[in-house]
Formats: sequence, C-alpha cells, structure tokens
Amino acid sequence: MFRMCTDVTAPDAKAKTNGSASIVRDADWALNRQEPESQERGPYSLASDEAILEEGRDRILDIAEKYIRHIGHRKTTVADIASDLGTSRANVYRFFPTRAAINNSVCARIVEKVTEIAFSIARTDAAASKKLVELLNILHRHSRMTLMEAKPIHELFVAAMNENWATMNAHNQRIRAILEAIIRQGLQTGEFQVEDADHATRGVITAFLPFFHPVLLEQRVQEGEDIAEAAHVQIRFIMRALGKSDWRSAEASEVMISA
Repeated sequence: MFRMCTDVTAPDAKAKTNGSASIVRDADWALNRQEPESQERGPYSLASDEAILEEGRDRILDIAEKYIRHIGHRKTTVADIASDLGTSRANVYRFFPTRAAINNSVCARIVEKVTEIAFSIARTDAAASKKLVELLNILHRHSRMTLMEAKPIHELFVAAMNENWATMNAHNQRIRAILEAIIRQGLQTGEFQVEDADHATRGVITAFLPFFHPVLLEQRVQEGEDIAEAAHVQIRFIMRALGKSDWRSAEASEVMISA
C-alpha cells in the first residue's frame, strides 16, 4: 500500500519529486566534473560542489529513512529510493555503492542524535553522579522507546549489532568514551571510590548492557519483566558499586526513569 502511494508515475508524485530529482541530478553533475575544470573555477567552486554532493546524499538518506521507518530496512530497495527521488538506481549508486551502505548511513544518522545528547550531558556543570544516572537513563529510554514505538528502527539496530556494522561500533566507542570521562570526573571530585576508571567503565557497561542493547532489551520485554523497575534497581547497584552509597539523596535522583 505504501509503495502504491509513492508511485512516481502519478502526476502529483512527479510534482513532489521535482526538487529531489533536481538535487540528485546536480550532485551527479558535480561527481562527473573533471578535475582540470574544477581547478579553473577555483576553490569556491570546489566548496560549492561539495555542498551539492552533501545535499544529494542527505536527500537520498531522507528518502531511505522514510522507507525504512515504514517497511523496514530489509524490504527497502534502491529502486524504491530512486523511484521516490525521480531518478535512476545508477544515480543513487553514485553516492552509495550498495544498499547496505545506505542502511549503515541511516543507522549512523539516528544514533548520532543519541551521541549528541550524551555529549550535552557530559558537558554540563552537574555532579558526575547526576550525569552518569542521566546518561544511563537516556540510553535505556531511547532503546525502550525504539523497541515499543519504532519497531523497524529497532530491527535496523539489531542488524547493526549482530552484523557488526562500522557505524554502530563507532557509536558504541563514543558512548564508552563519554561514560569513562564522567567516571574520571567522579574520581577526581571524590564522588566515586574506584581504583581504575577504565575498569569501572567496563563494569558499568557490562552491568547495564541488558537495558540498552537492542537484542537483550527485547528479550527482557518478551519475558514480561517490569523493565523500568529493573533499570531502577540496576542503576542503584551501579552507583553503590562506584562508591556512591548516598546517591538517592543527591541530585542524581532527580533524573531517575519514571516507573
């Protein structure tokens, strides 16, 4: 049904995709530019060409994400994307060599939003304990909401984890680095009482993994567990393990997950 609604053979659909097709055509022209011509037109032309290319990539990913959210990444094809854009599959392949590369890039776009939130938490002036609890909550809440409200994206994340996609690995490394920075802050201020920040970070990730790893979280939900309460309990355990026995009376308690 969704595919029929986006059939570009309909006059209205053609009108809607004119802008997208133009963007991709312009970007394709920039890809085909010869180097000597680029040099003659100067550095500002090169910058302009790069902007056109970036806009073309973004438009392709916009359409790809729309399809993935509706029918899932396994059913979305390059032909779907090209048809919606009013261009050819060959033009889409000029930007992304495979459908897997498109899936990878869509995944990167979505998890980047989580990374940005994590960075914003780490940059605040709050106590390390509050930052840590808030970050754990964000990781859990995002995974839980994706599972419950955006199943096709959850399935994309499951594939990314199971198939070891580079973008998901990079995201996990960034989150790990943010967690470690927060724990180091807690050590420096005396909030946390652990010997090594690196080991403590590994311990926190291992302890909380079942509450944000897409596969493990889904298993717990399927088993009928009260996942919000379980996350509360696990955060209490983590904070006590870090030596924050009075965490419930600290600012950190203000950002606990709603039951």
